[in-house]
This record gives sequence, structure tokens and C-alpha cells, in this order.
Amino acid sequence: MRYWLIKSEPYKISIDDLAAMPEQTTAWFGIRNYQSRNFMRNQMSPGDSVFFYHSCCAQPGIVGIAKVTQAAYPDATQFDPSSRYFDAKATEQNPRWFNIEITYVKKTRLLTIKELRRYPELIRMRILQQGNRLSITPIDPTEWKFILNILEKPITQVIK
Repeated sequence: MRYWLIKSEPYKISIDDLAAMPEQTTAWFGIRNYQSRNFMRNQMSPGDSVFFYHSCCAQPGIVGIAKVTQAAYPDATQFDPSSRYFDAKATEQNPRWFNIEITYVKKTRLLTIKELRRYPELIRMRILQQGNRLSITPIDPTEWKFILNILEKPITQVIK
């Protein structure tokens, strides 16, 4: 099993939106970055755990946990000329873009990027690297456990 962080703009899909969806599951479509696509296509598998991260908002940060429930398959939006994700170079025989499906596990307290930066144990996380714009990044198992421990503590014990 692997661990991941996926970013979403909450006005597009929030953790609450995911929790309210049928079967609390959605296709993670519209990714148009080759490195993120390769993570989905080549490395993400059903059973992998995911931190759900809100980006491009007043307080970016981890807001929940999900799991990968469907391995990568071609993203249908690449074939739809009316979609903003249409790709004229993609064909059904040779798709360029893929998506996975994720399922809601639970909502957590907001763990802001500012708070994540406070912990030297997390200094190597890709989300904290200058210039990182990837919407999907792998999380090291030790970072995953460390963050889970932070999320389990009352906020008054964590923020000082």
C-alpha cells in the first residue's frame, strides 16, 4: 500500500462534496500534468490511502482522508470536445490522460500548510517544496504516520 496527497480546489470538489456523493466516491479526472498522470496510471492502486487537501483557498491544508478504490482507466473528458479537459491528440486507442476513483473515509480537522511547515519531520514532503504545483504527490509512510498522529491530538496540544 502507498500513501498520497491529492489537491483539490474546494469550489470544484471539497471534502464535504465527496462525503455527499453517491457511495462517497468520485473519479479523479481532469489531471493534465504528466507527472501526476504517471502517479495515477503507474503507481496508485486500490487500497492506497490519500490525504485530501484543499488548495487555492483562504486556508490551504489537509481536510480529510480518502482511499483509492479504482485503478487508473482512461479519463473520458479527454474525448469530449465540449469538455474543458478535451485533448484533440487523445484517441480511444491511445489515451493520454487517466483517472482513478477515490472514496471518502473521513473528514479531519484542517491541518494547514502553515502548520505542516512547523514540523522538521515533514521537511521533505513535496507539498512543502518551493515551486511544487503537482496535484498528486506521494507521501512517505513515516510522514503519513506522523501526520495521522498530529490529526489525532487535540489542536491545543499541537499548536503552540
